[in-house]
Amino acid sequence: MKTSKSSFWFQCERFITITKVTADGYLYFLFMLSIYILVQSESSKASFIHRRLPRGLSNCPSADTQLDLTKRNITQLQTSDFSCFLDLKFLNLSYNSIEELDCSVFQFNPSLEYLDISNNRLHTIQCQSLQYIKNIKHLDLSYNNFKQMHFCKEFTALSQLKHLGLSAEQIQTNSFLNIAPMQLEYVFLGMEDLTEYENGSLQFLNTNKLLINLPTNLNLASSYLLSDALNTSTTLEVSGAQCDVHCDYFTKSFSTITKNSKVVNLIISNGAMPGNEIFKIMPPIWDSSIEHLYIKIFRLQNELKYVKMDFLHHSIKSLTVEDLTNEVVSFRDTHPLQMFAEMLVENITFSRAELYFFFCPPAPSIFRVINLPSNRLTDDIFQNCANLKELELLNLQNNKLEQMSKISSMTLTMPNLKHLDLSRNGLHIDNEKQCKWMDSLVFLNLSESGLTNSVFGCLPINLQILDLSKNQISSIPIEVKNFVSLKELHLASNRLTDIPDCHNIGNNLGVLKVDENLINLPSKEFLQNCEYVKYLSAGKNPFQCNCDLREFVKMGVMFPKRLIGWPESYKCADPENLRGIFLQDFYLPEISCNISMLLGVVLGTIFILSIIVVSACFYFDVPWYIRMLFRWFRTKHRLRNVNQQDIQNDKLFHAFISYSQEDSDWVKNMLLPNLERKDGSIKICHHERHFIPGKAIIENIIDCIEKSFKSIFVLSPNFIQSDWCHYELYFAQHTLFGKNSNNLILILLDPIPQYLIPNKYNKLRSIMKHRTYLEWPKEKGKHALFWANLREAIHVNLSIKEEDMADPEVRT
Repeated sequence: MKTSKSSFWFQCERFITITKVTADGYLYFLFMLSIYILVQSESSKASFIHRRLPRGLSNCPSADTQLDLTKRNITQLQTSDFSCFLDLKFLNLSYNSIEELDCSVFQFNPSLEYLDISNNRLHTIQCQSLQYIKNIKHLDLSYNNFKQMHFCKEFTALSQLKHLGLSAEQIQTNSFLNIAPMQLEYVFLGMEDLTEYENGSLQFLNTNKLLINLPTNLNLASSYLLSDALNTSTTLEVSGAQCDVHCDYFTKSFSTITKNSKVVNLIISNGAMPGNEIFKIMPPIWDSSIEHLYIKIFRLQNELKYVKMDFLHHSIKSLTVEDLTNEVVSFRDTHPLQMFAEMLVENITFSRAELYFFFCPPAPSIFRVINLPSNRLTDDIFQNCANLKELELLNLQNNKLEQMSKISSMTLTMPNLKHLDLSRNGLHIDNEKQCKWMDSLVFLNLSESGLTNSVFGCLPINLQILDLSKNQISSIPIEVKNFVSLKELHLASNRLTDIPDCHNIGNNLGVLKVDENLINLPSKEFLQNCEYVKYLSAGKNPFQCNCDLREFVKMGVMFPKRLIGWPESYKCADPENLRGIFLQDFYLPEISCNISMLLGVVLGTIFILSIIVVSACFYFDVPWYIRMLFRWFRTKHRLRNVNQQDIQNDKLFHAFISYSQEDSDWVKNMLLPNLERKDGSIKICHHERHFIPGKAIIENIIDCIEKSFKSIFVLSPNFIQSDWCHYELYFAQHTLFGKNSNNLILILLDPIPQYLIPNKYNKLRSIMKHRTYLEWPKEKGKHALFWANLREAIHVNLSIKEEDMADPEVRT
């Protein structure tokens, strides 16, 4: 279903008329309105899907600054497509199907700086709309459907424009006239489909660098274009020059170049032609304004022959050949590479050029820099070459070099050689041959060469920078001490287990790199002797985070700029619980690492706790409780070992009590009630109850002691003053000690100083010194334990006959 705005409003007017006649008009209006909204939304949705833009208005506003819409089959641009991206700076619309460029669609994108709309179908630019991209810096319009290259005056509004990409089939004199005032930095001209070019057209183009993709089939138009290009910019890159046999359209263009030409840097790239054809451009280039010639990604074909050239009036300062594919099948007489050795240039580079050798100059050369990386050169390079007196830098990286001794002898004829790069070669040390180096050498790169510790015996001692990264070095021998001038030592990605001791290297070392080794703990010698090293790079090592690492961590925290890569590259590898954390977050307290401090704290804590415990024990009278418990357990143990058959049948009482009359109140009111219970389990022999009247006291004492299993003596100062008490003690000693010395129980009611005991009672003195006695506690809380211990001490099962239990007075 299709509808339009006019038909929709016509239906609305009809609705107004209907509503005056019938109430059903309201429903009709809602029906038409819903159809209109649905159709419009579906139409918008279909257009959106067709253009395949990545966002809808639901995401507005968007903070994205970059938007890549390549290969989305976009055919048309609308303002609503970009109104959400208020901060948009980068927009890539290449490889779509856009036919017209109307920059008003970017009216809500004032920050847009980069617009790539190359490889579309543009044939028209709305010049009036260019004001909406006035801040554009990079504009690529190349590879579209422009027949003629034409710039309207409105392009001058793009005052910030620096990079411009263009393509067309025809270039006329006035093509660049309107943009002549604009100072551009880089202009790209995709001229693969060029059919017509008017001489002098490029003279209005003002740019520092010009890159031209030449037509696939070189023609006269391309020759004129190239001739003008040599006088357009200081840097010119010519790409895509290809021919099989004769390349006159290309080579003759360079015949017009002079010393007054504008081009200084010439780059010839992505080309393919016979070697003899490319050599034709050398003579005019050598005597022109060109100072730096670059040939890269180039393929030489067919025959290549030596060309004798006069290099005396040269202008070239550097020649660089990179990614050269050599398909030459033959050459005659003198080898064509001899020409490069004869060149009078200061800097020559052949990188990835499949060179097997490079000739020694036949005469004194002005070479200062020779770069020959990534070729197939062998140890024979520059052997006995005496014409490289000015050479300062030689780069032989990634070749087929092997013998260090032979390479070192090569340098002896290069008195000014300072920089030598031998990295990424399979080098080895021949211990039978000495290494002799030129004394001028200050930089030596031997990285990625499979070298071991023996390399230090084959190095020049005047080095200032030594790179031994990515080798098999495990330790630094004492020979390094001779390198007194060494300022930088690179040992990353080796097998070092410790950071070298700078004391064995020299006092001038300022940079030390030992990244990605096997270093667990930096040694104390390093921390002590390497204080003068300004920059240390030791990241990505398996650090063992323990007490020995604390000084190294402290150095990183205090001097973060001294440790290159701190803290991101410094992490714990061991122990397991700390693996992966940054060293700056690793912390151990001083007490856990200082044994003396830890021992002092532990012993001090024990001492203080001991004092507290002892004080508490005395305060709460713990020793008394301990003694009482000990006695209770000992009594229990002893009673378990008592054989009932060994107890005499005539034992009538559990215990006989002996005390001074002055202590009778305590005995009657405290002792007897707590020992004798109503159950009659304990029977006490008390003289007031059990002494037989009329019988001698001594006989009563002896009789009671003999009929009692144990004797209890209540000791006090009053006891000492009583002679009868001493008699009782005497008889108890002689009656019981011979049988079982454990049957004597002493209760200390009050303290008895030793000096109060008379000398005649030395036996009592001895008993109190060597025999354990029970002390009567003054605190009521201790009384229960006291009585429990005493009852356990005297408790025993006695076989007492019923008639024996009668009162002795009755029996008598």
